Amino acid sequence: MHKLIELIEKGKPFFEKISRNIYLRAIRDGFIAGMPVILFSSIFILIAYVPNAWGFHWSKDIETFLMTPYSYSMGILAFFVGGTTAKALTDSKNRDLPATNQINFLSTMLASMVGFLLMAAEPAKEGGFLTAFMGTKGLLTAFIAAFVTVNVYKVCVKNNVTIRMPEDVPPNISQVFKDLIPFTVSVVLLYGLELLVKGTLGVTVAESIGTLIAPLFSAADGYLGITLIFGAYAFFWFVGIHGPSIVEPAIAAITYANIDVNLHLIQAGQHADKVITSGTQMFIATMGGTGATLIVPFLFMWICKSDRNRAIGRASVVPTFFGVNEPILFGAPIVLNPIFFVPFIFAPIVNVWIFKFFVDTLNMNSFSANLPWVTPGPLGIVLGTNFQVLSFILAGLLVVVDTIIYYPFVKVYDEQILEEERSGKTNDALKEKVAANFNTAKADAVLGKAGVAKEDVAANNNIIKETNVLVLCAGGGTSGLLANALNKAAAEYNVPVKAAAGGYGAHREMLPEFDLVILAPQVASNFDDMKAETDKLGIKLVKTEGAQYIKLTRDGKGALAFVQQQFD
Repeated sequence: MHKLIELIEKGKPFFEKISRNIYLRAIRDGFIAGMPVILFSSIFILIAYVPNAWGFHWSKDIETFLMTPYSYSMGILAFFVGGTTAKALTDSKNRDLPATNQINFLSTMLASMVGFLLMAAEPAKEGGFLTAFMGTKGLLTAFIAAFVTVNVYKVCVKNNVTIRMPEDVPPNISQVFKDLIPFTVSVVLLYGLELLVKGTLGVTVAESIGTLIAPLFSAADGYLGITLIFGAYAFFWFVGIHGPSIVEPAIAAITYANIDVNLHLIQAGQHADKVITSGTQMFIATMGGTGATLIVPFLFMWICKSDRNRAIGRASVVPTFFGVNEPILFGAPIVLNPIFFVPFIFAPIVNVWIFKFFVDTLNMNSFSANLPWVTPGPLGIVLGTNFQVLSFILAGLLVVVDTIIYYPFVKVYDEQILEEERSGKTNDALKEKVAANFNTAKADAVLGKAGVAKEDVAANNNIIKETNVLVLCAGGGTSGLLANALNKAAAEYNVPVKAAAGGYGAHREMLPEFDLVILAPQVASNFDDMKAETDKLGIKLVKTEGAQYIKLTRDGKGALAFVQQQFD
């Protein structure tokens, strides 16, 4: 097993390179920006259709009333995402351009949205246009519009293809004419593509893409497809790669389109049979977090004899219940631990197999609503599938099955740790390896409060100049731990340091306000890309490792000293 993991780790640089791909990242960031639309629309779905589980059905007028906000939000999701994806990709492209010659992201957003409309919306006989392919069905078309638009802009901006205005013309007016040529070229190109496809196939680009990839969607929905897709989440996470950065952008169009398809099937009184959805990923495959670990903290609490394992279990129960399983993943640890390789990969796959059996064989309706990922797994299953009786049975069955899968491996690991406790010899090599590959700060904070694995670090500082520090992680959550530690220590020791936390990819607009950027371990692989941005602005940049980052979050004084070191 050790050799297998070593072999897998050799391929880590390749997969990290994929996760850093600017187009995949643009899709991910575009969806994150559109998440308020998705969650807002789901509120009305739940109100409209959850009562059906108890035999209550709203009148057609009330149903129409409830679904109108859905139609005007989720119904044109692709239109929004076309703009947000273009903005995210523009930010990435601007890293390679001089600070004095940047792409206007507002212009690329508008051009992408106009181009998307030309490829997805058909004119209606009574006026206006039809919106059938402006929702989830048009997501792939939205990505095409964004990618084409931004690349056209880059070529034009990089080669100074523009309408030059006299020097005395105000900059805001000059910018309009600077954007006119790339705007026109990108929209005309996309419109030309639409005319070509319409003339050849008789349908819009959006509709033709839907027809072409329909077999792929069907194949992905099979047992082999769901095994590869949802197994990949756990596989990448286990070896230290942020799996969602690779898998989610690749299947985003499928998951959200299937939610919409399932909803329309339910509205028509038919069986909602699409398995690959966001709900399947969040509440079936990753019930309790990546690796389907909902039951694991309970096993650590109830069956382990090791004091350390029981303490980790107690500290991890509550966060894991809400899908935040870093305490058990990194505290045990489970990731990079050969003992847990099989259950960590296998449990999510089995969960999805069982779910598909319920949908295909027992005629249970699949997910038809998008819910926040922090919704507890069993509750997410019940809510997302509209309170079906089978959903309650499914939730209970998955808990039982995951218990059976993890139980023997937890017992083996507990014996190992128990022997270490009896002998007084502790092997920290695995924990150090985990800390070097993951951002374990969140887990450490939870475990530290519970009295598990405390460390102290002493350091000095002599910062006298006002210094603004930006800490970046993947989503802006764990970076707050270090930012808070810095701000607290700065106030305590009267040091002129102000720190802020942010998510990588959403940092560009705030970047000029800072003197130092600290990359958390989970985004350390983006150092070279980030350096291209910080060097242009004369900003210091430093990346951190897992164990180092943990120590800094615990010791504010040491964190201040770390900041000072970057300017020495």
